[in-house]
Amino acid sequence: MATLSFDIDAVIAGRARLTEGQAMELFAHPSLHDLGDWANAMSQRMHPQDYRTYVIDRNINYTNICTAKCTFCAFRRDHGDADAYTLDHDAIGRKIEELVAIGGTQILMQGGMNDALPIEYYEKLLRFIRERFPGVHVHAFSPPEFVEFERFFSLDVREVIRRLRAAGLATIPGGGGEIFTPRVRRRIGLGKCTGDDWLRVMRVAHEEGMNTSATMLIGHIEFLRERVEHMSALRDMQDYALALGRGQDDQSRRTIDAVKQRRPGVFEKSPLLERPVKTGSYTAFIHWPFQRENTPLGRADEWDESRHGPFDESTNEDVLRGRVVRMAGAHQYLRTLAIARLFLDNVASLQSSWVTMGPKIGQMALFFGANDMGSVMMEENVVSAAGTTYKLSEREICRLIRDAGWIPAQRDQYYRVLRRHDGPDAPDLRPVEHPPVRNVRRIDKRTVGSAPGLDESPDAAVRRQLPILSGKELEPGR
Repeated sequence: MATLSFDIDAVIAGRARLTEGQAMELFAHPSLHDLGDWANAMSQRMHPQDYRTYVIDRNINYTNICTAKCTFCAFRRDHGDADAYTLDHDAIGRKIEELVAIGGTQILMQGGMNDALPIEYYEKLLRFIRERFPGVHVHAFSPPEFVEFERFFSLDVREVIRRLRAAGLATIPGGGGEIFTPRVRRRIGLGKCTGDDWLRVMRVAHEEGMNTSATMLIGHIEFLRERVEHMSALRDMQDYALALGRGQDDQSRRTIDAVKQRRPGVFEKSPLLERPVKTGSYTAFIHWPFQRENTPLGRADEWDESRHGPFDESTNEDVLRGRVVRMAGAHQYLRTLAIARLFLDNVASLQSSWVTMGPKIGQMALFFGANDMGSVMMEENVVSAAGTTYKLSEREICRLIRDAGWIPAQRDQYYRVLRRHDGPDAPDLRPVEHPPVRNVRRIDKRTVGSAPGLDESPDAAVRRQLPILSGKELEPGR
């Protein structure tokens, strides 16, 4: 086991908090096995239940027209492209009907930043969904979309959030987080909001009493320290949201003031207009590796230490300017997940990213700090456009959770358990109505190399086949 400069047991027990320097130490030294043990222990402390959760929802990408030109994206289109689209209410309604038919409870609705859509499009769409599907939770519109709404509609994000919430928006997803560092965002997110603006949207949402999620994209041009800086900003803003919700005690005021001093750019716009009655927070953190297929960034050179130098301390212009990518596979994904669990001590849930990593690494994530398998996700368009096409049914997700040692449980967006699957009617335990049947060709004596007959031994079968050889094949030396 690696020797650390700090007491990891105190972090696991909740008596101490990781510093950014200590998080970098975890990236550099401990084995993946040690990190997994520590993160799993912390996850078990925070989630001692005998179950692990998942949600049944559907990704609905209402438009692929986008003013941003993110170099990691293969989904966006321009106005006038042959395959550009914006879905109408009926098309979205049909997708939700299919979701409800399989027991789904929510939609994750995001799109490109389409400057041709007025705010009334979104308000009418949300009212349509609320009226036609009152039981479906709407988790929609990422912070970059809100920042563009401000520009398109000449409104502050607080007013946009209030109007969309009144129309039926329930929570906000964390899409578009990528990496907050300006160096990275300038290179990979052309036309997309800054990291401070992303955090500002979520700050306002929390002040308005809405819950959100948080994300991070790894395995492209970011340094490891920039991953840590990203998580540090999220932890600070979660401290702010939780302190705001606690009230006017001295400790809460000190926390709020300290975060404002550390993150001034997050508070420059959208001032808090009144003391919030109820606040929201980040309910979950999700990270995943960049998928390079079909993307402009994917054509960049892959990092080679012998050629480019150490990535995290590099002075190589190709690395600094984002011309080199360092892809993240299963090892980096799990390592970052474990460190995120240890670092984000104020974010309750971490999701497994099986959509990009596949079912088995997704299952392994449950032992590296994740307590949730994410969504059945009956539809996904953005990641799959970049070449990743993993899909799992509810039955398969339940089996992965059960095989890992927990009871599968369906949840809602607030991580409240809707159904525990500990009986014979569980999705993974029910007999399949029409199981697949193998089409095995019958082998008979006319087939060369046939299986032994019922009345002969394997040796006899071998002797029976020898006459078909010419004899030369059995000569010594051949």
